[in-house]
Amino acid sequence: MSARRLPLWAGWMLALAVAALCSALGLWQLQRMHAKQALLDASAQVLRERHAQPLDFAADPARSHGYDWAAGSGRFLDAPAVLLDNQSRGGRAGVRAYRVFQPAETGSMPLLVELGWLPLPADRTLPAVPVPDAAQVSGLLLPPPSPGLVTPAAVAQADGTLLLVALEPPALATALHLPALAPRVLRLDPALPLGYARDLDLLPNTLPPERHLGYAVQWFAMAAAVLVIAVLLTLRGRRRR
Repeated sequence: MSARRLPLWAGWMLALAVAALCSALGLWQLQRMHAKQALLDASAQVLRERHAQPLDFAADPARSHGYDWAAGSGRFLDAPAVLLDNQSRGGRAGVRAYRVFQPAETGSMPLLVELGWLPLPADRTLPAVPVPDAAQVSGLLLPPPSPGLVTPAAVAQADGTLLLVALEPPALATALHLPALAPRVLRLDPALPLGYARDLDLLPNTLPPERHLGYAVQWFAMAAAVLVIAVLLTLRGRRRR
């Protein structure tokens, strides 16, 4: 007994559905490419000009997704250190270390300062991050890394250090027992003589725009291949009849 074949219209509906799905994924990859390229272009202009803004720019809600060079004075608070997990550098696993900085301007909101990257040993013993003895900071104000679908829960360690997999300032302010935290963080200027290994690369643990373009081309090619196969099968079926 021969297997029943799909009617021609059903086969075409299936092919069109698969091609539409592949095309939608290709368009999503193109959107990601344009978004990341816009991010890199905006930050490149800020880094070229380095027109220093006051540190309280970090709390400006209108600039919460923007990029600014900032500099100012203040002090690092004796609040627990914050370690962002799953951060690689040079092929090694590690964490990004943050400390809370209180700008000297009256009424300024405290902000997280990224001190740099630290490696993790095989047993994942967390490094100690002492409070920096510095009253002047400068660097790039930028949004914290996107948490994506991850729940940014902070896990307190024995010494009070907070280990987390995503930064969300409102939730982190609660964990640090602070009234609030600025929505942007300050990535320290690598030229400053404090902190740890760092640079101003904005995409250290995610795909660059050209990779998204490559994935988009693959999805569009798959959509085209599905339609070509559907046409060939239709023509072959007609010749048989």
